[in-house]
Amino acid sequence: MVHLKVEDVQQRGDHWAIVDLVGKGGHVRTIPVPGWVKNRMDDWMRESRTASGCVFRSINKHGTVWGNGVTEKVVWYVVRNFAKALGIEKIAPHDLRRTCARLCRVAGGELEQIQFLLGHVSVQTTERCLGSKQKIRDAVNDRIGIEPPE
Repeated sequence: MVHLKVEDVQQRGDHWAIVDLVGKGGHVRTIPVPGWVKNRMDDWMRESRTASGCVFRSINKHGTVWGNGVTEKVVWYVVRNFAKALGIEKIAPHDLRRTCARLCRVAGGELEQIQFLLGHVSVQTTERCLGSKQKIRDAVNDRIGIEPPE
């Protein structure tokens, strides 16, 4: 978020995305952006009169937007304060990634798509992030639609 530029958010087909994001290990990827997130970004850019460069900028105590961006410390300060307001005392940056992954999974997201979203090279890393465990009692292949009639 600290380095996100207006130009990095582009439309791909009918969907918005952050394109050519260079992540851990130098891997380049594209991150889908939900429509509601893009709408909030548009609101912010309109209010802050941001047309190019860094999307997120500092705001002084008078509400004036200034500077060319924000630092990681500023982003973490905001996240931590919102977490406290929600009653979450302890939070770590990776908690946000795990929560996103788990919410995507609960919403029916495919493991491979969550892997792409998080930028994991190995699907095993994604499984660990999700806390995935094999369920023998309610196995995924119990009811796949090819069972013979009883």
